[in-house]
Amino acid sequence: MPAAYGEDEMDLWPGKPYPLGASYDGSGVNFAVFSEAATGVDLCLIADDGSEERVPLGEVDGFVWHGYVPGMQPGQRYGFRVQGPYDPEHGHRCDPDKLLLDPYALAIDGTMEGDPSLFSYPMTDGTRGTTGERNGLDSLGHTLLSVVVNPFFDWGQDRPPKHEYHQSVIYEAHVKGMTMLHPDVPEALRGTYAGIGHPVIVEHLVSLGVTAIELMPVHQFVNDFHLQDKGLSNYWGYNTIGFFAPHNGYAAYGTRGEQVAEFKGMVKNLHAAGIEVILDVVYNHTAEGNHMGPTLAFRGLDNKSYYRLVSSNEAHYYDTTGTGNSLLMRNPHVLQLIMDSLRYWVTEMHVDGFRFDLAATLARQFHEVDRLSAFFDLVQQDPVVSQVKLIAEPWDIGDGGYQVGNFPPLWTEWNGKYRDTVRDFWRGEPSTIGEFASRLTGSSDLYEHSGRKPIASINFVIAHDGFTLRDLVSYNEKHNDANGEDNRDGESHNRSWNCGTEGPTEDVDINALRLQQQKNFITTLLLSQGVPMLAHGDELSRTQGGNNNAYCQDNEIAWMDWELSEEQLDLLDFTRRVLQLRKENPVFRRRRFFAGSADHGGESDVHDISWFTPAGLQMNESDWSNGHARSLMVFLNGNAIPEPDPRGMPIRGDSFLMIFNGHSEMLPFTLPDAEYGTDWTVEIDTADPEPSIRTYAAGEPVETQARSVIVLRHVSVKDARPPRGAAKAPEIRGVARP
Repeated sequence: MPAAYGEDEMDLWPGKPYPLGASYDGSGVNFAVFSEAATGVDLCLIADDGSEERVPLGEVDGFVWHGYVPGMQPGQRYGFRVQGPYDPEHGHRCDPDKLLLDPYALAIDGTMEGDPSLFSYPMTDGTRGTTGERNGLDSLGHTLLSVVVNPFFDWGQDRPPKHEYHQSVIYEAHVKGMTMLHPDVPEALRGTYAGIGHPVIVEHLVSLGVTAIELMPVHQFVNDFHLQDKGLSNYWGYNTIGFFAPHNGYAAYGTRGEQVAEFKGMVKNLHAAGIEVILDVVYNHTAEGNHMGPTLAFRGLDNKSYYRLVSSNEAHYYDTTGTGNSLLMRNPHVLQLIMDSLRYWVTEMHVDGFRFDLAATLARQFHEVDRLSAFFDLVQQDPVVSQVKLIAEPWDIGDGGYQVGNFPPLWTEWNGKYRDTVRDFWRGEPSTIGEFASRLTGSSDLYEHSGRKPIASINFVIAHDGFTLRDLVSYNEKHNDANGEDNRDGESHNRSWNCGTEGPTEDVDINALRLQQQKNFITTLLLSQGVPMLAHGDELSRTQGGNNNAYCQDNEIAWMDWELSEEQLDLLDFTRRVLQLRKENPVFRRRRFFAGSADHGGESDVHDISWFTPAGLQMNESDWSNGHARSLMVFLNGNAIPEPDPRGMPIRGDSFLMIFNGHSEMLPFTLPDAEYGTDWTVEIDTADPEPSIRTYAAGEPVETQARSVIVLRHVSVKDARPPRGAAKAPEIRGVARP
């Protein structure tokens, strides 16, 4: 073990306690790291040959240990060693034998396997103990290393697109999965940030019509050791260890800080095409796991400050994430870490927003979920973070963790109730009409009470977690055998329907129905009020072979296949057409909820929304309460949009009828009387494989095929009048009624 270097052997200046991390200023590097538990901290400089120089940080202010090394350049690898108490029973796990990552490292080099030196406790015969002893093995050479980064980058004329929520379409994607098999992405760039920023990927997003790409975790994460033992890996990346560092496994051009510039170049290219970048971030836990996990950073620096511990036994972690630990959200240094990280990604990396994994955990100051916790207070008042897109995954696995609809007004939410309701409707579950109508119109029952608008609802049917869209209509059961857990992992209640047979088939009718069902889901999603989110590859009918938990499949099971059949090209073209329809017609992306009456402040005397039975009659109480009903028709008034455009002018647009037939048989729908419009043209018909122009008159029947959607357009209803004596529908919470 190398001897410690004193200040007389290296030119070390006192430096400053802020900012935390390694800050290069062109002349040298300031190092600053927080630890309240430490009795001493060594800065460890790692040479190219793997040798180590230790420099004690003698300056301490507010529990921040700091020093400045003049002349040091970017690319220098480093870490910390901490002297202090190792007393797990009382929450302390300082261990100077472990080389620790800087929690504020802007880049991280290397990979890890489950070497015994990473664990502080002793191992006997392959088992891991929990005694107060330490194993004494040095982790240098087996752990990740922090890297000093040059912050300077030529952003040119980069500007954030700043799309308003009601104009946004989000595309959830995986850096590696989206690009790994694309034949037009150069092989060296596949699976990388540069691959996502490549013109062919950017063009796909632009031609599709999305406005934002939401990247699955790109913060530096750890490949779980138990997965490595099985020949698998943490593909999704929800195992963060570096909240400031782009994951080095997605770097094409090197990992000594080059990944930072590569990430910035990707953002710059996407911005130039008008596409925002949203990051899926994991601030609820770290990769150090539970009391049996490795000592990589936070645990060795100050375990008791960073993690929630079980109050009656501080050797164990209070876990609401299912990953082994939860960050201590009431500690000011943890809150500072998260807020500093968020600001860094906005100001230095130019990202446009965040989706917060298991966000209910961030709300837990103590045991309960408190939406007004310190974290949300900090976000609310922060002049940088409060101005970008903030999306919550509004649940965790702790008590009271399902919080859909309960986040503060600044936030939007993944609407899990939207996903479940739309899936149930199209697989034919009973008693779904009323809630389906609510989800279609923006879920006012969830968001209006807190003063939020339809845009608070991030609508999705498919996300990374679960079946792909194609698998949703091809499998009744999960098929996760490749994960090595005897098919026990993953959700068993998928709300899916295989259309008649499990898995791939050569049955022409079943395959046609599956394509039609995919079109039904896409049409419903993209024409619902709120913000739609597509999962990558669903526009291409991507399959994972029935695996609904592909978190560990870094291979062709989870990667996008760009070799497309005619059927897949058809679905891609269909998705583009529906997105174009949404973009061109403001009635599908209102900023306010429907009033359900003619008193809506728009330019029409007709109700802004009306609901009809297949017979063309306005729905009444018995229609809404009919648990066997599978079909309905909704009128959307394009001249009854109350909000003005950016110039202050009233918004006027075409009106639409949307016919939803969830029955297993064809149904004739009678169009409403002329008060709502005289001539109607079919824009979308999910049962028509070759779209053709068809027009209908008011009161005329429209044959609607089984399990299909028809969208009809009328140019103007400005002079129409509401029908007299129309029966009123019941007040079903969350659905605007006539």
